[in-house]
Amino acid sequence: MAGPRRRTVRDLRRNNRATVLSKLYFDGPLSRQELGPLTALSSGSISNVVAELVADGLVEEAGSVDSDGGRPRTLLRVAPGSGHVVGVDVGETRVRVELFDLSLSELARVDAPLPLAAPDGTYDAHEIVRLIAGGLTEVLAGTGVTPASLIGVGIGVPGIVDASGASGAVVHGQTIGWEAVPLEAMLRAPGELPPQIPLFVDNGAKTLGRAEMWFGAGRGARNAVITLIGSGVGACVIADGVPYQGSSSSAGEWGHTVLQVGGRLCRCGSRGCLEAYVGAEALLERWREAGGSWTAQDEEGALAELLAAPDTGQLLDETAEFLGAGIADLVNLFNPERIVVGGWAGLLLGPRLIEPVRRAAASYALRHPFAQTTVELGRLGADAVTVGAATLPLARFLETGGAERERIVSGASWMG
Repeated sequence: MAGPRRRTVRDLRRNNRATVLSKLYFDGPLSRQELGPLTALSSGSISNVVAELVADGLVEEAGSVDSDGGRPRTLLRVAPGSGHVVGVDVGETRVRVELFDLSLSELARVDAPLPLAAPDGTYDAHEIVRLIAGGLTEVLAGTGVTPASLIGVGIGVPGIVDASGASGAVVHGQTIGWEAVPLEAMLRAPGELPPQIPLFVDNGAKTLGRAEMWFGAGRGARNAVITLIGSGVGACVIADGVPYQGSSSSAGEWGHTVLQVGGRLCRCGSRGCLEAYVGAEALLERWREAGGSWTAQDEEGALAELLAAPDTGQLLDETAEFLGAGIADLVNLFNPERIVVGGWAGLLLGPRLIEPVRRAAASYALRHPFAQTTVELGRLGADAVTVGAATLPLARFLETGGAERERIVSGASWMG
C-alpha cells in the first residue's frame, strides 16, 4: 500500500502563492505588512512570493497608505488585466457568453436565443455547442483578447453534470431532453473551441450559488442555500463553506422535490414537483389556465406582464405559499443560516413575493431552525449564473497560485 505523498519544495511554493493570491483577490488591496498576519507566512516568504507574482505580472501596485511614523506602505492587488475568463450561461431561453477580466469586470457580452425545441421538448446539443463557440469567437474579436490570455471558460447548464469520465463533463438534462450528452467532448471537437483553453462545466444553479457566495448575498455564510428560479427551479447547497455535490453531483435538484403527491405534471415527467408550481414556465401556464394572456415573445417579458396584470393577486399569493413551503423544506433539511432567492424569475418576483414567502416559510418550517435562518433576495442580478460560471476557471487560477495561466501562456497542454 502506497504511503502518503510527501510535500515538496515546489508544493510549498505553490501553496504560498495560492495563499497570497487568494488573500489579495478577496480582501485586497493589501500591503506586504498586512499579508503576514493574514496568511501566517513569514515576512521573508511574503517578500519572495510577492516578488514572484509581480514578476509574473499577476500582482501590481495599487497606491499606498500612511504608516505609523514610517514610510508609506505600498498596497498590492491582483492585476485585473493579467488574464481573462469567460462565463457561459446555457439557459432555457438563450445562451449568454460574457468575457471578463480577473476583477470580473465585463468586457463583452453576446446573447443568442435558443433554437426551437423539437416536438418532444429536446434541444439540439450540437446547435448549443455552435452558439457557445460562436459567442466565444465574437466576444474575443470585439475586444482584441486572444485565446492565449484566457485562463478558462466556465459553462453553467441546466441539469446534472457528471465529470467523472475520461471524456470530460457529461450532462443529464432531463427537462431539456439531454440524456448523457458529452458536452465537453463536443466542445473539444475540431472546429469548435480552441483546444488549449481549459473548460469547466457545472450545473447553472451551482454556478449561481458560487457567485452569490463569493460576491453577493451569501458572502460570509458557512451554511447556506442559494436558489435559482427561472424557467425551472434549482438550488446550490453550501455546507461548511463548500458546495454539497452528493454521490454523483446531482444534489440540489430542489425543483424536483415533490410538493403535492399526484399534483401538476412537471417537465421532468413526474407530478407535483415544486418546479411545476413556481418555475416561470409553470407559473405562466397556470395564468393561461386561469384565462390570462400576454403579448411578449419571451418568458421574461410575459412574467413582467403577469406581475402588472390586475387579476393575478390570487395566483401570486398561491405561488408565494408554494415557494414558502419549498423553502421550509430547505430549512428543515439543511438548517442553513441563510437562504438566497435568485435567478431571473426569482428576482423579478421577489419584490412582490418575498414577504409572503417569508411568512409562508415560517408557518411550514420548524420554529427553532427557522429562527436561525434569513431569507434574502440575490444581489447579483440576472447575470449571476454567467458570473458564477466565470468563477470556475478563476477558482482554479487562485488555487494553483496562477500556475494555470503560466501553463496556458507557455503553450503547454492543460489536463483537467
